[in-house]
Amino acid sequence: MPAPMEEAKRLHARLLRGGARRLQPLLLRVLAAGDHRYAALLLASYPSASSPHSAPLHDRLLHALANSLPRPSPLLLPTFARAHRLRLLTPLSFTFLLSSPAAASHAPFALCSHALLVKSGHFASGDPFLGSALVSFYAKSRLLDEARRVFDEMPRRDTAVYNALLSAYARCGLVDAAEKLFGEMTERNVVSWTAMVSGYAQNGRHEAAVETFLEMWEGAGVQPNELTVSSVLPACAAVGAMELGTKVEEYARGKGHLGNVFVTNALLEMYAKCGSIQRAWQVFQGIGHRRDLCSWNTMIMAFAVHGLWMEALALFHKLRMTGVKPDGITFVGVILACTHGGLVDEGKLIFNSMEADFSINPRIEHYGCMVDLLGRAGLLKEAYSMIISMPAEPDAVIWGALLGACSFHGNIELAETAVDKLMYLEPQNTANLVILSNIYASSGKWDGVAQVWKLLKEKDHKKSAGYSFIELDGRMHKFLVEDMSHPIFEEIYKTLDSVTMIMKLVNLENMEEVVGCFCYL
Repeated sequence: MPAPMEEAKRLHARLLRGGARRLQPLLLRVLAAGDHRYAALLLASYPSASSPHSAPLHDRLLHALANSLPRPSPLLLPTFARAHRLRLLTPLSFTFLLSSPAAASHAPFALCSHALLVKSGHFASGDPFLGSALVSFYAKSRLLDEARRVFDEMPRRDTAVYNALLSAYARCGLVDAAEKLFGEMTERNVVSWTAMVSGYAQNGRHEAAVETFLEMWEGAGVQPNELTVSSVLPACAAVGAMELGTKVEEYARGKGHLGNVFVTNALLEMYAKCGSIQRAWQVFQGIGHRRDLCSWNTMIMAFAVHGLWMEALALFHKLRMTGVKPDGITFVGVILACTHGGLVDEGKLIFNSMEADFSINPRIEHYGCMVDLLGRAGLLKEAYSMIISMPAEPDAVIWGALLGACSFHGNIELAETAVDKLMYLEPQNTANLVILSNIYASSGKWDGVAQVWKLLKEKDHKKSAGYSFIELDGRMHKFLVEDMSHPIFEEIYKTLDSVTMIMKLVNLENMEEVVGCFCYL
């Protein structure tokens, strides 16, 4: 059976012999076969392709060139320029160009396209697809002022245009600007809500991400899509909202979203960070052959962080057997596993193998893990030698790891060195001085304790108030000691007083009696 392109060429030959000049079906056949160069030559060879009626054919070709894989065709810009010379550009032509990845790598050409739009009058037509593409182009090029100017100049703005600017603000970390724009929208769809959830989550505002997701899902009744789910799950992980994460998993499973590896990786991370290693392992196994390096890294890190160093190392060796090449994140998890297992020699071998066997240059986080590994094992001088021999300047995490080891092993000399470095790197973090004071106190150096507390007094040291989260019915509640900000705080404190009274009156060794008392609260 002849290949599609061979059939297209035979059809072209028959049409030429027969004197037929039907361009459209032939062009569509060639584009379907995927030969874009032949299609461009074909369009240029037909005299009828220069008439105003051929503009849709040029748009068809531009669309195919802009969406060719794995990257836009190099013929995209020349074809666009030719259509401009022939005065065949339409709003759709500009939309295809501005929406393509090629526009980001040819910013001057895209800027000229904006000028052509204004000059031709197409921009004044208020085409929403064109406006959205232009705003998105400026946003992806990090030209947010220009994006906002285009947005403000548009005669008509629909939800898609709002979403383009909203996504740009959220992606660039301008969360306050995104909030304001979101509040101005009269109509919101799943893209609008997802942009806010994602923007909050990516910028560390995890509580707001969870609250916005619940407002979308339960309040507005908007059904989350795969991107929404993969955005809210990391926020659930950050605040420990496993109950909500489990509900999101049930929803995603029902919608078939778990076939998306980004969703399953986010779900895996959520369970891992919430401490449910068994569920995380079940998700990891369920991913099966679709596992990517992110899946492996997340599971290895989950095992390592929770002290399951044998499982972490076993999974690392399994990863190598499958032929997947580890990256820097993999080795952070593996060295951390060695730290929890006290495997100093194996940790050193793995650290040295990064560059020798995998061509991965150790970064500062790998040195931090090694300092922690050596420090916990009591090899403080070796840890200090590694710090001063680092190719990069040690940061506060590195010196903090050494200080922690000095605190555990009571090494005053290196602790003083570490604190000197830390006070230079993070002068406002007085917790380092408190640790040094404790080291002095444990060694009976009370003069040192007095000097440190004098320095703390000069710095007006105040301990930040700690707060806690509790999840109830899928919602997160944040509270401080003696907090009265919760709307039902009086009822909460009455219950707490009752629990306290029962604990004082009941013999705590009689657990059955305790349980019986709680049942009547």
